[in-house]
Amino acid sequence: MLIRIDANATRPIYDQVASSVRADIVAGRLGPGDRLPPAREVADAIEVNVHTVLRAYQQLRDEGLLDLRRGRGAVISASVAPLAELAQDIRDLVARAAALGVSPAALAALVKETTE
Repeated sequence: MLIRIDANATRPIYDQVASSVRADIVAGRLGPGDRLPPAREVADAIEVNVHTVLRAYQQLRDEGLLDLRRGRGAVISASVAPLAELAQDIRDLVARAAALGVSPAALAALVKETTE
């Protein structure tokens, strides 16, 4: 697993860490039952405070993507299994929208409106 962050970005680092893990889940590089490295190891590797990584892990837990258990650490939840299929559906939707001349911003607005 490779955590990607940009220290110069305006987005908070914890959000970048969570987003990086989320991307690995959607891409199928992480699946149900896979363990994430301890927060301290990740923090040392990307040179941030351990609480930053813990906040990212908690965000992923709150989204239902991660199980946090004392003694077991951070484990990818079983609920992520359908995400790879959903990711393919999203790619297909984006391709169809592009073929119809719908901009990414318009598609995002349509999706947001549909979910409200």
